Amino acid sequence: MPLQKRIVILGAGFAGLRLARELDGEKAYEVTLVDKNNYHQFQPLFYQVATASLDASNISFPTRNIFRKSPNIHIRVADIQSIDVKGHAVQTSAGRLPYDFLVIATGADTNYFNNEEVKQNAFPMKSTWEALQLRNQLLSNFEKASISTDEQEVERLLNIVIVGGGPTGIELGGALAEMRQFTLPEEYPETDFSRMNIYLLERSPKVLANMSEASSQKANKYLQEMGIHVRTGTGVKNYDGKNVLLHDDTQIPAELVIWAAGVTGNLPAGLDQTIVAPGNRIDVDAFNRVSGSTDIFALGDIAFMHTEKYPKGLPQLASVAIDQARHLARNFKRMEKSKALKEFVYHNKGTMATVGRKKAVVDLETPRVSFQGFFAWIVWMTLHLFLLIGFKNRLVVFINWIYKYFTRSQSLSLLFRPLVRKN
Repeated sequence: MPLQKRIVILGAGFAGLRLARELDGEKAYEVTLVDKNNYHQFQPLFYQVATASLDASNISFPTRNIFRKSPNIHIRVADIQSIDVKGHAVQTSAGRLPYDFLVIATGADTNYFNNEEVKQNAFPMKSTWEALQLRNQLLSNFEKASISTDEQEVERLLNIVIVGGGPTGIELGGALAEMRQFTLPEEYPETDFSRMNIYLLERSPKVLANMSEASSQKANKYLQEMGIHVRTGTGVKNYDGKNVLLHDDTQIPAELVIWAAGVTGNLPAGLDQTIVAPGNRIDVDAFNRVSGSTDIFALGDIAFMHTEKYPKGLPQLASVAIDQARHLARNFKRMEKSKALKEFVYHNKGTMATVGRKKAVVDLETPRVSFQGFFAWIVWMTLHLFLLIGFKNRLVVFINWIYKYFTRSQSLSLLFRPLVRKN
């Protein structure tokens, strides 16, 4: 029996996890999946963890549990330190991993556009842990506001600024607006939540800039009706932890700024800088091979595959990552049979976003149609339930959604404090 070829996959996000699952049971390959966490995170629902609608465990799934009956899949929980391209190995905090084929699926992180002060003071939301930290900060601010007698301090504590009008920004804004209307007045009766201002700042001329005009306008209308201050064409110059300085030099007092304004690729060290494309992404060909390489591939948000239709690279969406992973798995199987590789062609299925209860927007590519409202909201929920890993997670999330639909209550308003050890 010929020796198994070693595939090392960096990252257990949508792309890395899907590739490993597609190669599960393939006797020709020994697969090692490396991630700093021992679980897969369902990023589209981070905002519901941050706003106390879902528990972190509802949208996370242990990777070892997924592959517990997979003899050719190995899990390594480790930080990725560098790639030794010439030595065909990856250096990690858990040791050196040699490979025959390397797949980089490290995804993207928050882009602060080189503003260190914003990075220090604003809250990102690109991981389960960051979503939990954001929830803690939200609840801490509400607790402080409930006992403060300083009017300026109360204003600053109740103001929330969301930077970025993409799907993450509007979904978070809608969830916070629903909290303000239905949950918070009952939990904090001593606080006047009519003073709570939610600002959504978007530098481009419209929210959901990558969606249709109809969906963008409808989402904007939903946000305005929910009492969110939407400011398009507005950028942030700086944030010192107390005041948001806008590009027109006006200020918004706020203890909490949520940064959802952009992403940058999680680029591992050791790669040739000439293959780094805009957005800190890795330039790949139509087979997802890294430029100038025959044994290194890149998938998902970290991969920059430009086509005639997408000259700025394919969209950084979960659907793209999953489709690329499935296609690469089929190409690995073709390699083993000495068959020619097939090029990846992205078929856009559409995009969607939700603003809140019975408020969502959907753009379908084929047929090209846009629709909004209750039916779009049902489509959004159905798709997200389908994409979640594990029957238990789907069931628990569905029950939570049904509970919230009828009660309009956040059931997980738990404030966790860090452990302080006594010397």
